Amino acid sequence: MTTHRTAATAATAGLIAALALTGSVAPASAAPTAVDRPDRAAQAALIAEVRAATASFHDVDAAIAAGYLPSAECSSSPDGAMGYHFVNPALIAPGAPVDPTQPQVLTYGPSASGELELWSAEFFEPDIGQARPMLGTQPFDGPMAGHEPGMPEHYDLHVWIGKHNPAGLYAPFNPSLSC
Repeated sequence: MTTHRTAATAATAGLIAALALTGSVAPASAAPTAVDRPDRAAQAALIAEVRAATASFHDVDAAIAAGYLPSAECSSSPDGAMGYHFVNPALIAPGAPVDPTQPQVLTYGPSASGELELWSAEFFEPDIGQARPMLGTQPFDGPMAGHEPGMPEHYDLHVWIGKHNPAGLYAPFNPSLSC
């Protein structure tokens, strides 16, 4: 992944690391088994809930007003783009249950007109030894090392709610997009 570290990115990564190390927290719920997983309709309803909760954030200024802090660089790789990450540190609660209405990260990228548009919601969970977090029936990716100095080992999951991703709704990179 092409990553350019800036002071804002480093500060955000440091804040995430500090939050991951605070207090004792309850572990995330264990992953459901194949027997008790909701059906596809339930997962589709969950994604609709994510879309509804982030509808106002199609306006990047609304995301900033809600506490999302922008990164200065657009993340990309040969697999495609993720976009500019906007992190809301107040929503990072290590070990807390996954709330589909509270994504910790939003990604934005340039529209055809050059304005930033919402690409995805990203759920971020520092690894504190808990079971792999799940968004409904979808397991998070990870655990993985932090992508920036100071970012803890973590799990994350992209949900491409703003742009269609031909690699899949939950794929980290979108091959049809570029920075």
